[in-house]
Amino acid sequence: MPSSVDRLSPTRVKLTVEVSFDDLKPSLDKAYREIAKSVNIPGFRKGKVPPMVIDQRFGRGAIIQEALNDALPKFYGEAVSENNLNPLAQPEVEVTKLEDGDLIEFTAEVDVRPEFDLPEFSTLTATVDPIEVTDEQIDTQLTALRQRFGSKSVVERAAATGDVVTIDLVASKDGESLPDATAEGLEYEIGTSGMLDGLDEAVTGLSAGESADFVSTLVGGAQKGEEADIHVTVTQVQEQELPELDDEFAQTASEFDTLDELRDDVAARLANAGRLDQAARARDAVLENLLEQLEIDLPENVISSEVDARKEQIQSQLDGAGIDLDDYLAETGEAEDAESFWAGVEKRSADAMKAQLVLDKTAEQTGVTVDQNDLTQHIFQRAQQEGTAPQQIIAHMQEHPHHIDEYMLEIRRGKALATIVEAATVTDSNGEQIDLARIQPDGSLGDPAAAEDVVLEGSVVESDDEGTGADDADSTENKA
Repeated sequence: MPSSVDRLSPTRVKLTVEVSFDDLKPSLDKAYREIAKSVNIPGFRKGKVPPMVIDQRFGRGAIIQEALNDALPKFYGEAVSENNLNPLAQPEVEVTKLEDGDLIEFTAEVDVRPEFDLPEFSTLTATVDPIEVTDEQIDTQLTALRQRFGSKSVVERAAATGDVVTIDLVASKDGESLPDATAEGLEYEIGTSGMLDGLDEAVTGLSAGESADFVSTLVGGAQKGEEADIHVTVTQVQEQELPELDDEFAQTASEFDTLDELRDDVAARLANAGRLDQAARARDAVLENLLEQLEIDLPENVISSEVDARKEQIQSQLDGAGIDLDDYLAETGEAEDAESFWAGVEKRSADAMKAQLVLDKTAEQTGVTVDQNDLTQHIFQRAQQEGTAPQQIIAHMQEHPHHIDEYMLEIRRGKALATIVEAATVTDSNGEQIDLARIQPDGSLGDPAAAEDVVLEGSVVESDDEGTGADDADSTENKA
């Protein structure tokens, strides 16, 4: 099956493919069989109508078109493989020649991965913050543990920091009550500053049955971000009784015999979490360093489609939350105005596609493979991240088989990134070199061979439904 390629631009080609009628015959025969089974023609049994009669009844051109529609994906795929192309979108196909009984010629214009050379990965560097576990962090964890084993009792006195109060809240603006900002029976721990600005000061010193008024900015509902008058009434005050922080508590709350052992365990867990966070930041930094060294032409059509999809998704999220973009930006400070915000979305879309192209080419050049065991591990990791059961993800994959290809692509890119990061030099800001390959799935240090699957292969970019875009984990779009 002869084929040729004309490069229209660094990111777009035109394939010209010739198909002989011998190659098309299986699809022609199939088209005749399908039509013969579906029509009733006097004098012929159903399914036994000769091709000549079908041609007379429906026209030879219609049969050829049906056969070509059936065979075109196969012919196109073979031509792509023969010419070592990497399509990034669906092709625009046109039949340019049809000589019945001899050959058919068609062209396919398609956006493809541009040519670029990868640098030596050993030249890549990245610097990340060192891991720090402070006494304050350990104390915070231990306080949370004490609260789990503590108790609360109702007291007849004024509320103080650390007490848990039950409150009723009524918000109003210009004298009119705001139903979305009214609630009863809320429990709140004084001093946590986790509800409304000014609430701590308002309820401190109040006893059950007493009220106070203050002004605060609403954090939810239709009036989110607006100032309102708040009337708060304390209906109950509870004193928290926390167990003493001693060896007896350590024995009750853990498998350890002493408080020192418990503190050491908490410190180790915080260090493990720090290593996992450090590894994630190192992966991002190494990839960013690599992308900065490359000038890659990106296909405008594909980027435009990806940007439009992202914009539609973000706008849908804003509309669903009842938030205007300008109000959202004013509250979060993500960007100065809508124009700069959307410009940022476009840049992140381009950066994500650039990363995908680099990882795909790395996977090809380094011979990355993905097997069933990789997919199984990925399913379990994804289930853990999403807080769901692996069986649910498997069931979803069975309902949507295309997700299997997406997961396999995601795994392949993760392995490619692992190859890049493993060759790079990563240090912390103190100048200490970090061996990411030693970090185990739980963040502890161990055998490099047992750790690299999870830590080095962490997903940075994921394929979208078409396999041409990227899911950018940027906080701006997630918050929207």
